Amino acid sequence: MNTDNMSIIGLTIDYGPFGFLDEYDAGFVCNHSDYAGRYAFDQQPNVGLWNLYKLAQTLVPLLEPEEAEAILGEYQTVFTDEFFRLMRDKLGLETEQSEDNELIFDTLEILQANRIDYTRFFRRLADFKQLAGERNTLLQGMFIDPGSFDAWSETYKKRLANEDSVDETRRGRMLNVNPKYVLRNHLAQQAIEKAEKGDYAEIDTLLATLQRPFDEQPESERLAEPPAEGMERVAVSCSS
Repeated sequence: MNTDNMSIIGLTIDYGPFGFLDEYDAGFVCNHSDYAGRYAFDQQPNVGLWNLYKLAQTLVPLLEPEEAEAILGEYQTVFTDEFFRLMRDKLGLETEQSEDNELIFDTLEILQANRIDYTRFFRRLADFKQLAGERNTLLQGMFIDPGSFDAWSETYKKRLANEDSVDETRRGRMLNVNPKYVLRNHLAQQAIEKAEKGDYAEIDTLLATLQRPFDEQPESERLAEPPAEGMERVAVSCSS
């Protein structure tokens, strides 16, 4: 997301390259012309605030500068609160507790260190088992360093136990907020290439599948698979 594609209500048409990072990387730069990383993934919150400053400048005739500054000063608090709320939902946490922020940052750190597929990790996390001795091997197998997952999972188990989380109940909530199907860059590229040859069937398939991103759709299972090696980090232009 940069400045020319953020709408007045805060939506952007530019989710693609960032919204579905196949390998989580906070510093990923998706635009091949962004040499300085101004619009890197971890800079998106700052870009949003900068965009609002530009909007506020156009409204100066209608607002006192002090009033505009006061409104913009609320951005960081509102953004941060919403970020942590959404991440608690993704982790299946019902309550807000003091250690949550640290758990969230630790989760993102191990995803980056192990080059984990963001979407697939959180979807699989819905099946996490708290039972003593449970290894959660499907999740563990995603990690280059299984030990880092084991250490993290012990912390996660304790956090779930702190709110008496029930696996099956938590699973239902998590499946409703962690999609199985997302418009990955390689899927879009494959559909484009076929459409350029006059075959629009793949576009129709993607559209039908992505209208129900949280549902199990056995007929579309291939669309939930990660990209082939070499297609994980697609850099595009802002006009793509």
